[in-house]
Formats: sequence, structure tokens, C-alpha cells
Amino acid sequence: MKKRVDVRSSLLRLLWHRIKEDDLPGLSAQLAYYFLLSLFPLLIVLFSLLPYFPIPHQDMLGMIKDFAPAEAMALIEKNIQDIMSHRNGGLLSFGIIGTLWSASNGINATVLAFNKAYNVKESRSFIVARGTAILLTFGMIFVLILAIVLPVFGREIGLFLFSKLGYTTEFIKLWNTLSWLVSAIILFLIFTGLYWIAPNVKLKCRSAFPGAIFATIGWIISSIGLTFYAGNFSNYSLTYGSIGAIIVLMIWLYISAFIIILGGEINAFYSEKKRTHC
Repeated sequence: MKKRVDVRSSLLRLLWHRIKEDDLPGLSAQLAYYFLLSLFPLLIVLFSLLPYFPIPHQDMLGMIKDFAPAEAMALIEKNIQDIMSHRNGGLLSFGIIGTLWSASNGINATVLAFNKAYNVKESRSFIVARGTAILLTFGMIFVLILAIVLPVFGREIGLFLFSKLGYTTEFIKLWNTLSWLVSAIILFLIFTGLYWIAPNVKLKCRSAFPGAIFATIGWIISSIGLTFYAGNFSNYSLTYGSIGAIIVLMIWLYISAFIIILGGEINAFYSEKKRTHC
């Protein structure tokens, strides 16, 4: 028991030291900026792909809506609707190009933060580093599409089967509960892939699990907490007017970036600890 307490206390002390040494607040602000640049191009691509899938518009933003603050969600929905209402035939191709470039910049910023956590420099060439970032972006888009498509079809199949048995209401309650679990699993897979592939260090997949678990739980709790705070204790729209929604969105992205980087620091801690014991 004492050993466990020592490990936990050493982890907390080291994380606090690294938060200051690696300037996590500054890195989080930088990453939040890139997240903002890549968010809307990514959503544009997803909505441009919508005609190829029998998915209602409201389901496209379902996963974000589960966690994003109301003000931020309203801003996202309004801008997406405005953009998609004026789209043309070339929007999909230009959207993909813009998304890959913007999102790969965000991935590059994440890679730099992870490399700093592992105390390594980026030795990969520009082409390899950018190619890795683009592949990770493709992977995130693929996972997000699966995250949207599978629950929609799963819900329809479940409703069909349970309606035959007369348990439609019970299934809807069960599905609403399971949707949170599905979202958590998807987030865990995204974070695992990011922590495993992004750093310029050879890692085993399971070595990314501690940070991925922390980031998944931390991101869900912080998002729900910010939503509760913004909805009950602070009215940013009343205080800041029309830019209130932008402020809430940036705060949400900043907190998300901080948690993601901190997850990388946790993985680096356990990786370093494992090397010292070998």
C-alpha cells in the first residue's frame, strides 16, 4: 500500500513539475488555436459526405452535442448551417484540402507537445512528420464517421427488434445509457491512437492506455462540468454579448487541449519509470 501511495505521490509531483517546466498552459493555448482552425473544416467535410449516408443532420453533431457547452454548440451549428447553405460542387474537395492542412497543423502541435513530454526532438523529416499527421487526420475522420454511422443504424435495428417484442420504451432508455458508453469507447480509441503514433518514440500500443484512460475520463468530466457551470452559474452571452459563445468555445478547446497534453505527460512518466526499472 505504501508503495502505491509513493508511486501516486511521485506521479503528482512530477506532473506538477512538468506542467510548469513544459509550459502546459502555453502549449494548451497553442493547441486550442489549432483545434479552432481545424474544427470547422472537419465538420464541413463530414457534412459534405452526408448525402452519401442515410443519416439525419442532427445526428452528425450528436457526439459533440453530448459534451459541448450550449453556447459553443449553438455557435458551431449556426456556422455549419450558414456554410452548408451556400456550398457548391467543389466544397467537398476544397474542404478536404483545408481540413487536412489545418488538422495536420493541429496534430503537429500535439506531436511537439508529446515530444516535449518524452524529452525527445522531432527527428523525422518534414514529409514523414506531415504524412503522419495527415494519416492521423484520416484516421480521426474515419473513426468519427463510424461513430456517427454505427449508432444510427444500431438504434434503428434495435428499435425494429424490440418493437416486435413490445419493449420499445425500455430499449430507448437502454440506448440512451449505452450511447454514453459508446462515445467513451470511441474517445478512448482516438486518444490511444494519438498517444501511440504521434510521439517520435517507439511505443507499444498498451503503453498509451494510461494517458488515453485519463484523457477520456478527464475530457468527459471537464466538458460536463463546463457545460453545467456555463448553464447555471455564468451567462457569457449576457456578459460579453455576441462573442460570449466564442469565449465558451475557446475555453472548452483550451481545457480539452490541456487534458490531452497532460495525458501525454502521464504516458511519458510511466514510460520513463519502466525504462529505469529495466
